[in-house]
Amino acid sequence: MGFSSIGPVEIMLIFLVILLLFGAKKLPELARGLGKGIREFKNATKEVEDEFDKIEEDTDSNKKNNKK
Repeated sequence: MGFSSIGPVEIMLIFLVILLLFGAKKLPELARGLGKGIREFKNATKEVEDEFDKIEEDTDSNKKNNKK
């Protein structure tokens, strides 16, 4: 019996517990907040990746210029 994957029964159980804890009126608000948080995290991750790419390009261009 593996503990590494969550099946549909477990997901439904988690959803039911959340529904009981927060109520049906609060769920859309929680989902919106979660969506915004995920979106901000993705944007921040992309910004960091872009910054690393820029640094890598600058380093590569400096190495090419130093060889000349």
